[in-house]
Amino acid sequence: MNFIRRNIYNPWAVLAAFFILVAILFATLWVLVPPPPRSIELATGFPTGLYQKFGERLQSELAEEGVSLKLRTTGGTSDNLALLNDPDSGVDFAMIQGGVADVSKYPQLVAIAGVFYEPVWVWYRESAFKNEGGQLHLLSQLKGKRVSIGNEGSGTLILTSELLRVSDLSINDFYAQKLKPDEALAKFKSGELDAVFLVSAAEAPIMKSFYETPEIRLMDFHQVEAYLHHLPYLSKVTVPRGVVSIAYDLPKRDIQVLAATATLVGKDDISPALVTLLLGDTYDILKSYSYLQKPGEFPSGVGLDFPLHVDAEIYLKDGPSFLHRHLPFWTAVWIGRFAKIVIPLLVILIPLFTYIPTLKNLLLRLKLSQVYEELKVIERNAAYPELRAKNFKELENIERRVAGMKVSMLDAKELYDLKGHVGEVRGRLSLVSQEKV
Repeated sequence: MNFIRRNIYNPWAVLAAFFILVAILFATLWVLVPPPPRSIELATGFPTGLYQKFGERLQSELAEEGVSLKLRTTGGTSDNLALLNDPDSGVDFAMIQGGVADVSKYPQLVAIAGVFYEPVWVWYRESAFKNEGGQLHLLSQLKGKRVSIGNEGSGTLILTSELLRVSDLSINDFYAQKLKPDEALAKFKSGELDAVFLVSAAEAPIMKSFYETPEIRLMDFHQVEAYLHHLPYLSKVTVPRGVVSIAYDLPKRDIQVLAATATLVGKDDISPALVTLLLGDTYDILKSYSYLQKPGEFPSGVGLDFPLHVDAEIYLKDGPSFLHRHLPFWTAVWIGRFAKIVIPLLVILIPLFTYIPTLKNLLLRLKLSQVYEELKVIERNAAYPELRAKNFKELENIERRVAGMKVSMLDAKELYDLKGHVGEVRGRLSLVSQEKV
């Protein structure tokens, strides 16, 4: 308290305190506006699935921008949701199949964008449906058949279960097996399965392994509109003849399939700059995904289960910001971060500049007040002979300081008033000294 009392009239101390306050405010804002992380982790899916291949492409793109992306293979969407919802898992983002998640259970998760269609492919062996002319059009035709409905933890199993539910079917109506895609493929080839449900993009590597299997076909959903009525998160997609494989002529005619939307999902505290980077790289990656989606259809903010991140919504609508459009990623990040801090400071400080004349007057008064405080002490001590030498020495010091003060013409009166008061104090000291003698 004594230190504050001694320096409260010191203008330099006041200025120093002001700049320290500004520095603390700047540092606080700097902490509150952190830069995006340089290392993130994405939960994908099976090593042979398109989630993994998309992750590998994204990993390569991000590496060019100085961001390291780690990929974690999983059993599918359910596993991805569990990892993303676990704060200790280390997973920052995940590929999630549309229609699988109960969004109310994951309030802290947001969608970055829908990235591609994932049709529900029902592969079947023609010989298993001889009574139906070797064709499968209705899920009710699966009764009594050997069917793979997807493995535990996968979005395929969840979506297949929903399709069966709205079809008034249960797994007791046929010989259901919960197999991974590669396991189902092996049994399909050996003749141990009649049909396989697979939810995957047309570009997924696993698709090639399926259509190379002899005597198989793809189901044409004749009741696609009815399923859309019950499961509105799905989309109707037309698969042109031969688009899956021209060489194998699959499908052998235009068919209708149901499709979920694969979505890139993250936590709601994601850095806005990272959203921009992910979406920019996703645009580049999806240019080659042209089997079923139209050019520019993805990434998309339409028809998503999770709420769209606000910065992703802005990006999908208006594109990248001016800085990210014209500057390297990290240059744009640091300039943007600096701007987010400086602009609020300027909003606070600019109005203060209008008070500069008042501040200048205040600083002058502080300088003069400090001298007056010292004069008061000298006057109080004038009655003590033993302090006579000390009083004159302090007074001489004050006179030198006052003589060195420089003020504007408008403040000259205050300075000369002070000089007069200093002279009066010297006169009193001299008078008291003479009386003592």
